[in-house]
Amino acid sequence: MAQTDNTPLTKRMIDQSEASDKRYHLWDGLLGGFGVRIETSGRKSFILRYRAEGGGRSAPRRFMTIGRYGTLTLDEARKKARLLLSAVALGNDPAGERQTKRKELRISDLIDLYENEGCFVQRGKRQGEPMKPRTKDYTLARLRNHVVPLLGSKRISEIGAGDIETFVRDVTNGKTAKDEKIAPRKRIIVRGGPGAARKVVRDLSAVYSFAIRREIVERNPVERAAVRKTDNQRKRYLSLEEVSQLGKAFEKVLVDGANRKAIEIARLWALTGCRRNEIAALEWEEVDLDRGLLVLGDTKAGRSIRPLSLAAMAILREITRSGSSKYVFPATSGDGFYQGTKGIWPKVKREAKLMDITPHTLRHTMGSTSASSGEALALTGAILGHANPRSTAIYAHIQHQPMQNAAERTSKKIAAALGIAAE
Repeated sequence: MAQTDNTPLTKRMIDQSEASDKRYHLWDGLLGGFGVRIETSGRKSFILRYRAEGGGRSAPRRFMTIGRYGTLTLDEARKKARLLLSAVALGNDPAGERQTKRKELRISDLIDLYENEGCFVQRGKRQGEPMKPRTKDYTLARLRNHVVPLLGSKRISEIGAGDIETFVRDVTNGKTAKDEKIAPRKRIIVRGGPGAARKVVRDLSAVYSFAIRREIVERNPVERAAVRKTDNQRKRYLSLEEVSQLGKAFEKVLVDGANRKAIEIARLWALTGCRRNEIAALEWEEVDLDRGLLVLGDTKAGRSIRPLSLAAMAILREITRSGSSKYVFPATSGDGFYQGTKGIWPKVKREAKLMDITPHTLRHTMGSTSASSGEALALTGAILGHANPRSTAIYAHIQHQPMQNAAERTSKKIAAALGIAAE
């Protein structure tokens, strides 16, 4: 898809260029080495390539980003490219000088660079896809609230494995925890602890991996540190007796005046095994009651199809659509979705005498109930929307009826424990 002729690069050509499954370049026919890079995410940046040390085939080839399209116009970027090429002709190496300067960055500066250039696409199983805004916000918040206060003033080349181990210990012990009022009715609450330490050290490792890809540093100190980078794999789930306690608690807090939306959301967490916002932010266009499915467009694993049991469909059929809102559970005011479960959930836990559970516990409960009932692991994975290419769960995604039958058998037990009629 790269342009190779002498056609001048135009704004229209850039605007009409579309994202592909691989990044590609459009080169300018007027100015050699000047072009535009189109990422798989659709992001477009002006770039310059040249040979350092006076040119020649044996000279090292350099690539450098001039700026993002939209921030710079084509004419502005071409002008900057001409100035850089003039410097190259005089024996300078702008890209090499930039790399040398970046190697002296402090951690806080590297995090700024990561925000501007490294957060646009994800790695791993969702490689090349845009990072979700919520994920980006949480990631940067952890980096700025934990990493910057403890390591921000250090140069990136100075950080070693020992610094990482000390950092993790400090976060675990609550050294970065704070609760500050920054405006009327607005606070910044930062919690430490082992969970926060594990999450932020993974974030910091990603920042260093980004720096390695940009050839700013040569090593990732997190990889050499003796720290836990994964969450505790022992997952809490409820027995059917505990689910019964939870069902009675739902009824009690509802009688006491709780918002019905909060209880319906919580019941659907239990009956579907969906993640918190997969239900709280559920949209009507994602609900297919005719086929008994949720067709979720944007989950942790991308597009995902989940089966609905009779009990779950009964709850959804009882909900009256609210005006023009796209959400099944619209906010009481504004255009967003209902987020009041955080206020109701502590009351439910106290009433059920299950203080150690979270909404995600109900997802684990669906999985454990399915597995302990003898359902195939592939069908259990399909119910929960797991996207593991090494598993055989892909069969259940192609043929929906087997996973729907498994979901019905599993959810029927949970519905009975909750005290919900499945007919």
